[in-house]
Amino acid sequence: MSLAFALEKQVAISAVLRACSLTSAVFNKLVKNETLVKGDKSPVTGEHSTRVILASDTLPVADYSAQAVINVILAQAFPSDPIVGEEDSADLRNDADPTSATLRSRITELANEALALPLRDWEKAEWGIGPTHGQRTTFQLLDAIDRGNFSGARKGRMWTLDPIDGTKGFLRGEQYAVCLALIEDSEVKLGVMGCPNLPLKAGDEAGEKGCIFVAVKGQGSEQRPISSLQDATPIHIPTRPLSELRTLESVEAAHSSQSTTGRIAQALGITAAPVRMDSQAKYCSLARGDGDIYLRMPTGVGYVEKIWDHAGGSLLVTEAGGVVSDSRGQPLDFGLGRTLGENFGVIASGKDVHPSVLEAVRKARAEESQKL
Repeated sequence: MSLAFALEKQVAISAVLRACSLTSAVFNKLVKNETLVKGDKSPVTGEHSTRVILASDTLPVADYSAQAVINVILAQAFPSDPIVGEEDSADLRNDADPTSATLRSRITELANEALALPLRDWEKAEWGIGPTHGQRTTFQLLDAIDRGNFSGARKGRMWTLDPIDGTKGFLRGEQYAVCLALIEDSEVKLGVMGCPNLPLKAGDEAGEKGCIFVAVKGQGSEQRPISSLQDATPIHIPTRPLSELRTLESVEAAHSSQSTTGRIAQALGITAAPVRMDSQAKYCSLARGDGDIYLRMPTGVGYVEKIWDHAGGSLLVTEAGGVVSDSRGQPLDFGLGRTLGENFGVIASGKDVHPSVLEAVRKARAEESQKL
């Protein structure tokens, strides 16, 4: 008997893998030699950057290209499924912007290269991939990007996508993730995340890098090397004493209050330094035991969590034996639209320590309130 969501799992792995190939190509071809700027972010310049090629109100070419690739594949395999994606093509269609034509040209080239990669044994040309498929036009790819404009819903089936979660990590050559999840009636059923820069083994920076993480509701979580997708390894959150735990948090202080995280760790008696990395790679690291508690606490500046930032990762952790909630202990609600609604933070950990973490959060907040 075939397992539930078997086809969706195959298609999602294929889409994420091809997007990871594309993002790696973008980094090697462009980011090492150019400065990219993401809209509503400050310019990011790596040590190898030499010149600015994008206007400050545009998004990195990798985001657009990866979303185009994934949405083309989803549209071919599941044409009735709506998509909640991070990007839209409005800026790319603005011919008054002199950079638009350059961006469109690069997106077209990169997306078509990724879609035309040779088929692996388990991939199917009917998903719109492989060398026998014709090249998509620029405007076909722009339309594919805009398939991600669905507003979300309480009922029904939809995909949610972050083509590059952790843009600044990507630009630094550090951690980022290509994140795709399937949601049915507000419940995450499938999550696939590609982490091209994450070592197969925690801390082994000299070893092989590049992991695909997969979780299906009721079927557990697994890790696969990008280089050998058939080698799937089940992953589980280990049990450790509180004194040996390590927290995971964002590199960017704007995304999570690091001072609150420090208070929480102190309340738990944790002395180890936090593990800081960008993107849902933190969920992946938690699920396989690289860290123990993922804390994303509200910064108080109106940051609203998006569903694509947590859907796949939350399922990966729960299927690995963990718990994901807001800071009040309530489950995350993926039926509110494109966001998780009012921001009460996100906490992920093993089941055994979650109550202790929630109590530490309560204490930390009480201490902060007294100082106001």
